[in-house]
Amino acid sequence: MTAASAAGVRHAGATRTHRRARPTPRAALLLIVLLALLFAATVPLRTYMAQRAQLDLLEHQAQVLQHENGLLDKQIERLHDPRYLEQLARACLGMVRPGELQFAVTGKGVSGGGSSGSGPSGGSPAGC
Repeated sequence: MTAASAAGVRHAGATRTHRRARPTPRAALLLIVLLALLFAATVPLRTYMAQRAQLDLLEHQAQVLQHENGLLDKQIERLHDPRYLEQLARACLGMVRPGELQFAVTGKGVSGGGSSGSGPSGGSPAGC
């Protein structure tokens, strides 16, 4: 390589570095295709996120229902106990054993016209 040709190569390289890079049609097409793919990916991603949130909600509901089933199973077991059934019959139905006397207290001491001792806040076993 001669000195003149080496200077020409350096000079050509210098002009290329000072020249401003313009996007080619191929690069513009690639950019458009990439943007279209990103836009197309948002719909499935949004669907996935919505389904994931719904799955989390359903799993939470399943846990709550399993807990409630456990409580109902315990209540069923309690209903097989004769002492608990007697307690329910006395508190909810006002039943007494033969020979016992039942008294109903009325008057100024009773609040709001309701019967005391019945209902969920009256201390009854199952909240009659």
